[in-house]
Formats: sequence, structure tokens, C-alpha cells
Amino acid sequence: MELKEEVFIAAPRDKVYAALNDPEILKACIPGCEELIKHSDTELEAKVVLKIGPVKAKFGGNVTLNPENPPERFSLSGQGSGGAAGFAKGGAAVTLAEQEGGTLLTYDAKAEIGGKLAQLGNRLIQSTSKKLAAKFFQSFAEKMDASAAA
Repeated sequence: MELKEEVFIAAPRDKVYAALNDPEILKACIPGCEELIKHSDTELEAKVVLKIGPVKAKFGGNVTLNPENPPERFSLSGQGSGGAAGFAKGGAAVTLAEQEGGTLLTYDAKAEIGGKLAQLGNRLIQSTSKKLAAKFFQSFAEKMDASAAA
């Protein structure tokens, strides 16, 4: 499965980059996130509850950040397990480009899933993934707007 998207965020690139590396901001923006622990500058651990079609599961996983060229570009990879619901693993490349009035965030993500989740069908998984990503970026943009106004 692949997801590609561009999102405009009305904040300077360095602030967007810093926020994308802030576990408190990420926890508040990730749909269903119950816990997000930063073990180091590049290692995070998360617990997320998700409902995809008829399957609801608690996922635990690890994410590794690779700051290739901060604050312009970074990548991340991760894997998680939801017990009987299945597993997911994948990664994303993120680019932050300065634009007038803010930052254009572009991401290209790829994921593999297995278990009960994989049996739900690619269209359901793809549409749910797009909705979750949209929810994350809407929450993230709102947080950035609120911090810019403060």
C-alpha cells in the first residue's frame, strides 16, 4: 500500500520540523494514540487503538527516525503488532519546503500489512489509511496554527 500527499502548514519550516519531532504534539495528533514514548532522538515507541472496518485492535510498535537533512527532509520506518488483528510495517519519506506563509509538507509512505487486517481488502485499508492520515495532518495543522497565534 502506498500513500502520497502534500499538506500546507501555516508555520515556518523549522517550527514544523521541531513539532514533527515532539512526542507530546505527535501523541495529541495521532488518531487513537494512547502512549508515545521517546527513547532517543531517533527511537519512539507507540501504543495506538485503531478500528479498521470490523477489526478493532491495540497496536504496539516502534518507529525509527532518520534525520537525513534536517529541517528539509527526513524519513522514518516502523513496525507494529496488533496481536490477532495482524501486523503492519513500513516507512515514509517526508520533505518540508519553505513557501510564502508557511511550509509545504510532502510525504510518500509505503506499508505492508498481514493477519486479519490484510483479509479486509486493499480498498478498505487504503481508504481508512487516507482518513487517518488526513485526521493526523488536520490536527497537526490546527496545533501549529494555535502555537503561531500564541
